[in-house]
Amino acid sequence: MTEVGFYHLTRSDITAALPPLLGRSLQANARALVVCPDADSLKALDKVLWLSQKPDWLPHGTPTSAHPQWQPILLTLEDHNPEGANFLFRIGGAAAGIAAYERVFDLFNGNSEAEVAAARTRWREAKAAGHSLTYWQQGETGWEKI
Repeated sequence: MTEVGFYHLTRSDITAALPPLLGRSLQANARALVVCPDADSLKALDKVLWLSQKPDWLPHGTPTSAHPQWQPILLTLEDHNPEGANFLFRIGGAAAGIAAYERVFDLFNGNSEAEVAAARTRWREAKAAGHSLTYWQQGETGWEKI
């Protein structure tokens, strides 16, 4: 079964929270698929990853990049995995299946009642499917496992 971590953003937005998590994924020699909920968020994350300071290098692409299958991180709007990623990042409730991945990071805005409610539904579905679940919330010093 897949290890699914729910990441409850309460102190920063996705553009600040995602780069360090992707950096750790690359350190673990994992390939990451980032499924965004809409084109605007994909464009914003693409820019943020190119300008990231911590870590300072997050090689990535989008479906319009040359050879997306060569990218260790792929930003997309669809649950399509051309590079064989083993880590999936679901952003803001973006639709993506989880069974094909080793690890899933489900990041959601804790200041949005709609996103929190949707995350609770995804939690119940993942639990019913038998996946291993963890819940992380942003604290003063970083992510806290609850």
